[in-house]
Amino acid sequence: MENDRPIQTIFDRDVTLANGGQNGEFEVEIHKKKIVEKYGPSNKPSYYYEEQEDINTYFAQNKIEIPETEKTGFSFRKLWAFTGPGFLMSIAYLDPGNIESDLQSGAIGRYKLLWVLFGATVLGFLMQSLATKLGVVTGLHLAEMCYRQYKKVPRLILWIMIEIAVIGSDMQEVIGTSIAIYMLSNKVIPIWGGCLITIIDTFTFLFLDKYGLRKLEMFFALLIAVMGVTFGYQYVLSGPNPADVTKGLFFPWCQNCNKEVFLQAVGVVGAVIMPHNLYLHSALVKSRNIDRKRPEKITEAKLYYSIESAVALLCSLVINIFVVSVFAFGLFDRTNNDLLDTCRNTSMFDKAQEVFAANDEIVEADIYKGGIFLGCAYGLAAMYIWAIGILAAGQSSTMTGTYAGQFAMEGFLNLQWPKWKRVLFTRSIAMVPTFLIAFFSTLQELTNLNDFLNAVMSLQLPFALIPTIAFTSNPKLMGQFVNGMLYKITSVFLGAIIIAINIFFVVSTIQGWDLNVWVLLPIYLLSILYFVFTIYIVFHMYISFGGKQLENAKWVQRYVMKTLDPKAGGTE
Repeated sequence: MENDRPIQTIFDRDVTLANGGQNGEFEVEIHKKKIVEKYGPSNKPSYYYEEQEDINTYFAQNKIEIPETEKTGFSFRKLWAFTGPGFLMSIAYLDPGNIESDLQSGAIGRYKLLWVLFGATVLGFLMQSLATKLGVVTGLHLAEMCYRQYKKVPRLILWIMIEIAVIGSDMQEVIGTSIAIYMLSNKVIPIWGGCLITIIDTFTFLFLDKYGLRKLEMFFALLIAVMGVTFGYQYVLSGPNPADVTKGLFFPWCQNCNKEVFLQAVGVVGAVIMPHNLYLHSALVKSRNIDRKRPEKITEAKLYYSIESAVALLCSLVINIFVVSVFAFGLFDRTNNDLLDTCRNTSMFDKAQEVFAANDEIVEADIYKGGIFLGCAYGLAAMYIWAIGILAAGQSSTMTGTYAGQFAMEGFLNLQWPKWKRVLFTRSIAMVPTFLIAFFSTLQELTNLNDFLNAVMSLQLPFALIPTIAFTSNPKLMGQFVNGMLYKITSVFLGAIIIAINIFFVVSTIQGWDLNVWVLLPIYLLSILYFVFTIYIVFHMYISFGGKQLENAKWVQRYVMKTLDPKAGGTE
């Protein structure tokens, strides 16, 4: 193995670069350094993919330096330097869609689904770790790597699918924020007015990174803290039994659970693991200045990012547990008449009559009804505190959703637009349909939209999970950092389970709608195309795992794979 030729040129003839629009080349460094003794023996390639010029993301000129310490081993100074991306990623686990899923799982299944929430968060951590690994090792985020690994047509299809996921998530977040503003203004500001406010302040807050990335990260941390305090206050105020909460969290059981509870459990998994979040996290980790020419620095970054992500997701899990427990204690097995009785002698009774029908049906919980219930049960202040928490959840997730949309667009299309153009374009794609729906829909119609949006986002999950597993399992990209066999098997198995759960959720949701044959027919046709494309990217993943015989076939080279082999010398 040669150690004196660190630079190779990787040609990609299907690529059109932004500078000039002509067929060109990516300058790539293939680090062929010997694995130092502390890594132990390894038969994995000791090189990994890197482009010489840093892609012009937001962080290219504003990276955070990692301090050097005299002592070896763990360093809290370094952990603090790496802290930030994981907490921004964790906000997707706390968006209004997740909060509504939490309160519904509490109202429908009481504490029985807490272990599902816990398991989904652990699965999310494993998948986010792969996204982190991709960004740290290659210096490219997931969308940028898709640009280099997929042919033009499938790449564009992938981009459209992820944009659909971003739009669906944005709609949940903006509508949730608007409902919070609606409650805080005592219904003075309509839902569509809240949408306009959310759009404007999202643009304003996003330019905080002009004053430094750390300040932006601290602002997100503040919003997470607001959620922790407000939802934690509701937990203390309602006082659920800690023994019941603990049992529901750590003992996988569901005694006397009906189909509705089972479907809610499936919905919890779909709400927690968001497709666009993998694209977001793989880009956020590029904000730290890591010396990627030194394998030990990559290993160090992976360690600290894993710790930071685990802490961030633990915080999000605790906040989600607060919400589930509050409504498990207060709304489980409660009818509309029960809640009207609770509200009867309070100042909230008129509002309660608007949302709770005078019947003995089990209440169908949502964010707004949850706020009305809290106001009736614990006083008007409880409703306002709940609304503040929802506002923080919606505002923070709308901003991170904006980043996810921009990273996806610039990566898949290789666009290098000025920042304000990227913000305006990606926001317009998501905000225009959201505003129109809010303007022409009632509050009840908007809250019922959540299940449909969850189903739409669940369908997009394979188009984030499969590329993430494929790229991190590709030895040509990851070298010595490639997923081991056990990790490959585990990630594929867990990914298949997650995708199957989400598809089941989508099918169950569609079956619950009363659709005629003329609506079902195009759904069936689109389903066939959906599964064909899914099989295509699964086949691409198989070859990325090391299917060399198929990889060299002419039809595979023409329709499936892009070649990343060095053109000249230095190969092993």
